[in-house]
Order: sequence, then C-alpha cells, then structure tokens
Amino acid sequence: MQREKKKLVVLTGAGMSAESGLKTFRDSDGLWEGYDVYEVATPRGFAANPALVLRFYNDRRRDVAMAQPNEAHKALADLEEYFDVHIITQNIDNLHERGGSTKVTHLHGEIFKMRSVKDITKTYPITGDINVGDLAEDGSQLRPFIVWFEEEVPMIEVAARIVRQADIFVVIGTSLQVYPAAGLVNYAPYQTPKFIIDKRIPYTASLYNLTVIEKSAVEGVKELREKLREI
Repeated sequence: MQREKKKLVVLTGAGMSAESGLKTFRDSDGLWEGYDVYEVATPRGFAANPALVLRFYNDRRRDVAMAQPNEAHKALADLEEYFDVHIITQNIDNLHERGGSTKVTHLHGEIFKMRSVKDITKTYPITGDINVGDLAEDGSQLRPFIVWFEEEVPMIEVAARIVRQADIFVVIGTSLQVYPAAGLVNYAPYQTPKFIIDKRIPYTASLYNLTVIEKSAVEGVKELREKLREI
C-alpha cells in the first residue's frame, strides 16, 4: 500500500521571483520600480491617479509575461513527486504555476486577473492592458486583481488553515514584515520541522524546530531538498 505523502507547505515572497528578474519594493527603500508604493499600491493612490496605477500594473504584467520560472520554482514543483506540496505565495506573478506547481494560493492577488472596483468577486482574465474607462459588467471601473496595502487579505484564512495542517513548513524569500502574511508562520504546528531560506534571515526567535538556510532561493532550495531526505 502506498504511504500517504507528507504535507509540505511553502510560503514564498519577493526573493522567490527575484532570480527570475522581477523587482519589488522590498529591496529599494519603499520604492517599486521607482514609484512610491503608496502611490501605486493603495486604494487612495488609485483614487487619486487611476491612470498612473493602471499604467504601473500594465508594465508589471508585461514584465511577468517576459519572465521565466527559475530553478527554485521548478524544484518545488518536482517535490510533488515525494510530498503533498502546497504553495502559499505573496507574489502576484504566475511563475509557480508555470514552473509546474499544481496547488498555489495567492495571498496578494494575481497580475493576470482584473476585477470590478465595486465587487471583488467579479474577476476576469487579462493579458493585455487595463485602461481608464474599461468597465466591468456592473458598470464600475476595472482594476488589477491585486490586494493593495490598506485592504483586507481575503485568502489569509484559507492560507492559515493550510499552514495548520503542515507536516513540514518552509519560508522562502520573504522578509516576514508584511502582515497579515508574516503572521502565517505562527500557525505552523509547534513540533513541525520548519525551514527559512533567505539571503537575509528575518527575525524568527519564536519558531521551534527551525533550520535556517542563508542563501538565495535557487541555492537554498537545492540545500532544502537534501535536508528533506533526512525527514
């Protein structure tokens, strides 16, 4: 009889996509591609200058379309052969899916979707641009399907349930400074083996049974795979 696979839950952040060439505000003092994040990633920023915000995300959508999954994305997908892998990502790109992962939860939205300003449940696929005057079925302006600062994170409870069930919990490429996503580490069962991979390991004194791998996502996931063989 085949043994049930252990549940490997992976929380990924900006560092996961950085090696695919995608930049974020995390490494640039609150600037994202030269923009103040509060101008392009808040509801008030959108209300003040919707054309600027839409243009910003149109550019990000083109960047993601040109980017390719890196070896870390592919390695996590390969682990599905041995584990029941669940990816929870703070990233808005689709590189995990394109890398082969089949169970991906997006905490902060998806760049290739758009939604009604009035109704978060009205979403549509988008590969091109969104412009001022593009309307949803309910007559309201379309906007990126992105969870901005100062907005609730609808998927956080789903993510918390997944983390609670983890047999192994891994954090890759996140500063653990953006809440509520950063708080997910506290839902991992106490005895569960935990791993953090980052070039700058964030403060994690409260975590028990923790292994830190102070490397980039690509190099760190290589080491992670070796360590998982020991579990």
